[in-house]
Amino acid sequence: MRLTAAIIGPAHGLRGEAIVDVRSDDPAVLAPGSRLEVAGGDRVLTVRGLRVHKDRVLASFEECASREEAEALRGARLLVEEHPEEDAWYPHQLKGLQARTPGGDVLGTVSGLTPGAAQDLLLVATPRGSVMVPFVTALVPTVDVDSGFVVIDAPPGLFDDDSVQER
Repeated sequence: MRLTAAIIGPAHGLRGEAIVDVRSDDPAVLAPGSRLEVAGGDRVLTVRGLRVHKDRVLASFEECASREEAEALRGARLLVEEHPEEDAWYPHQLKGLQARTPGGDVLGTVSGLTPGAAQDLLLVATPRGSVMVPFVTALVPTVDVDSGFVVIDAPPGLFDDDSVQER
């Protein structure tokens, strides 16, 4: 299965660099020399260089030498083959897992994962609607893909509005 490693954003400068939105926790997928397939076509890009500038990741590609060529790539998704990462899960692996409390009570079903500003958010479908849970170890201490569940140690009020007390 091919997964999105990065999405190319606007061009930066005149020499073919572009801002990229990195979607992988594995820095090796964008290392210089890496070959990435462009989604929706038969084009492959080879990473020439990668650097950080003002909190943005900039990439240059062997096949892209000008600002115009970089701008033409805007919005392109760069794909890599799925590969195992330690303590990391792909969104498709999490979808459908049962969400449980530490005591084993069922909270709902994981419906997806969305990137957040500070951390990713685990989306949990409940009978009362969708709940967004920060995907951090303090709140999601256990992810067991093989057994089909995640444990969510939610603070009061995250899943049950009735537990929030007015002052």
